[in-house]
Formats: sequence, C-alpha cells, structure tokens
Amino acid sequence: MSTLINSIAPDFTLPAHLEKNVTLSDLRGKNVALAFFPLTFTPVCSSQIPAYEAEMEKFVALDTQILAISVDNTASQKAWATSLGGIHYPILSDFWPHGKVASAYGVLRKEGYAERAIFLIDKAGIVRYIDVHDIDTAPSNLVLRQKIREMDASVQGRPEKVEAAPLPHGGVVMYCTAWCPDCKEARVWLAAQKIPYTEVDITANPIAARQVETWNKGSRITPTFDINGIIFSEFDERKIVDALK
Repeated sequence: MSTLINSIAPDFTLPAHLEKNVTLSDLRGKNVALAFFPLTFTPVCSSQIPAYEAEMEKFVALDTQILAISVDNTASQKAWATSLGGIHYPILSDFWPHGKVASAYGVLRKEGYAERAIFLIDKAGIVRYIDVHDIDTAPSNLVLRQKIREMDASVQGRPEKVEAAPLPHGGVVMYCTAWCPDCKEARVWLAAQKIPYTEVDITANPIAARQVETWNKGSRITPTFDINGIIFSEFDERKIVDALK
C-alpha cells in the first residue's frame, strides 16, 4: 500500500449507487479523495459518509471529487444512502469481483471488507497521501482539506466557500458532474458537432443542483439540458438536434 505513494493510482470502473458507472481516470484534472469504508448501515460509516455530503461545497472549492467505496452491492448502498437523507456524490460498489479494487489499493481486510482508508490522488492521477484510519473512528474532514491544500499548490490560498454563479440562459446549457460518463459522452459529441455550449457543474453550484431537482421531480439526473428553454434529461443526440431547430 505505501508503495502506491507517488505512483499512478490503480484505475478502475465501478457502479455507483447513482445508477451510473464511474471510471477513476475520467477524473484527471480533478483532485480525488478516494474514501474506502467497511460496510453500509454501520454506525461510524453512517457518520463519515454524510459528513462529506454536508461539506461538499468546501471540497468542490478545492477542485476535489469525493468517491466513497465499499464491498457492499449497489442495492444496499442505494437503500443506505436514502436512509441517510440522500448522498449525491458516488458511493461505489466493489462487490464483484469481491474487493478487487480494495485489494489493488492494499486495504482489503481478511474479514472481506475494506479498511477505513483515504487515498488522495492529484490532478495527474498520482497518489500523494494515504491515511489508513482507525476503523472505529471517522477521519477528519478538516485534516483531509489541509492535506489537499498541501498536495495542490493551486488551491492553497483558496477560500472554502465560492459564491455560486447565476444560472446561464440561452443556447445549449448542460447541467452535469465531473464523474458522470454520460456527461463525458455529451461533451465529446457536442465538440465533434461544433455545437457551442455552456457547462454547469451541479456539484459546484447548489442553485444549479436545486434547479435540476426541480426539473427532474427531485432527482439530480445528469446531464440535464436547457436548450433555449427546452428542458430534458439524459444525453440524446436527436433531442439536442430537434431543440436547436
């Protein structure tokens, strides 16, 4: 595990409780805090995971994507997230092959679940910090943000709260997240078609997140498009072309 320091983080693609797959290498250009935790529906995990949600704006201000990961299946993770009041960043399932990613990071315990461990991965995909924490206590968000600042000189003096920009209107506006694979596909297609668009990260902008929830009956579906006042969710080439006519 210590041999991973200053090495490229092992890549993976895993399903998230948000019903999309997440690929670590798709997040190059962002800092990533990869938080392994033992099991859903356990007391310390039920404190740690919502603590990231509660302070997400502070992590976003430091160009950091939180990814939580456990060996539970996605059904269990989804039910647990709902019981916690909703978790809007990815909780990833390392269920099958069982613990493969935890094993690659050296944190799979003999009991078959992961350590409580945090790996900080920089914007180039290199592991810069590892904390294998006491499994019976939750790690500190304050310490984690201090480590992010030490790792990334570009955010060292940045305030933890950034004022949300007003929502754009007119033309193609795509509401998305950094980790969403469908958003990535939409970006590639829009660029290939030479269609100008404005991108709004709903993780970084709580006003945008609430707007997407309003449009999608309480769900933060990404991508969601506003094309000259025509609203629809999920990437659909035909819908984009029709809306631009």
